[in-house]
Amino acid sequence: MSAAPVIAIDGPSASGKGTVAQRVAATLGFHRLDSGALYRLVALAAAREGIDLRDEDAAAAVALRLPARFEGNEIFLGDRRMTDAIRTEECSAAASVVAAHPRVRQALLERQRAFRRPPGLVAEGRDMGSVVFPDASPMPSSKCSSRRAPRPGPNVGINS
Repeated sequence: MSAAPVIAIDGPSASGKGTVAQRVAATLGFHRLDSGALYRLVALAAAREGIDLRDEDAAAAVALRLPARFEGNEIFLGDRRMTDAIRTEECSAAASVVAAHPRVRQALLERQRAFRRPPGLVAEGRDMGSVVFPDASPMPSSKCSSRRAPRPGPNVGINS
């Protein structure tokens, strides 16, 4: 693997990983990987090809040939901008189906690792610190239950 440093951010869905990753990457001048976007693109591409998302081999084949492209905060499938299309509830549910397939995760492994380049990478999502970048520096994550989580107020926030 490259000598470029990696900061891995993991956590449950809708926990603010993306916001934290975006701010950390911007502050450090690092590249950013949103692995969830790759799984969402696989789901979207497979659905558009009429592939049953429960078919692990077919979904993995889509993942292997996925024409994904990231430009800043924009996400493309081939030449088509998909930034908004992959953020729908339907696409999110479909991504959960394909992400459960070990062959799909394996197919995306090297693609995710290719995001690691100087000056560094902030990687967010499933398996980032345990599988994709096992040598990454983990970003502390909050695992508070809702009853113990701090309430927003004048002393709670993220400073940029």
